[in-house]
Amino acid sequence: MRQQIVGVMGSGSGSHRSRSTQLGTWLGELGVHLLTGGGGGVMASVSEAFARVPGRSGKVIGVLPFLKTESRAPPGYPNPWIEIVVQTHLPSSGRQGTDDSSRNHVNVLSSDVIIALPGGYGTSSEVRLALRYATPVIAFVENWREIPNLPEEVSTGSFSEVRDFVKRHLSPD
Repeated sequence: MRQQIVGVMGSGSGSHRSRSTQLGTWLGELGVHLLTGGGGGVMASVSEAFARVPGRSGKVIGVLPFLKTESRAPPGYPNPWIEIVVQTHLPSSGRQGTDDSSRNHVNVLSSDVIIALPGGYGTSSEVRLALRYATPVIAFVENWREIPNLPEEVSTGSFSEVRDFVKRHLSPD
């Protein structure tokens, strides 16, 4: 059976280190691959925690955006913890995160389950895409304001609730 992929979406600037570290460490121990947008903030924090797990079997995957004006990924991409870089030609993000020119489609469609940490409109668009594509999604937030316009049908949870949700939605070994 193929190794499953857990997508973690969240802020590119705020690290929310406590939650990101707890989540990244647990996912590294779980034996899955981690997929993020490959940037800073939550993406870097969860990737670092995952990468530091001794003896882990999964890899850290980063799906990078593309700056048309510079013909490359933006500065800071990929973060130093990314082991598998997925280059895209897709520049849209933030409020345009559900547009056809956004890598968020790749992030969501490549993941078996999505965990949303605090973030902005890009995170919100990834959550909306997960709902559109029927990818299981849960928000690991302390309140609804940590992700703008978070759809009501998305569950939020504590770490133990997130852990149970992920286990329930991954195929058994």
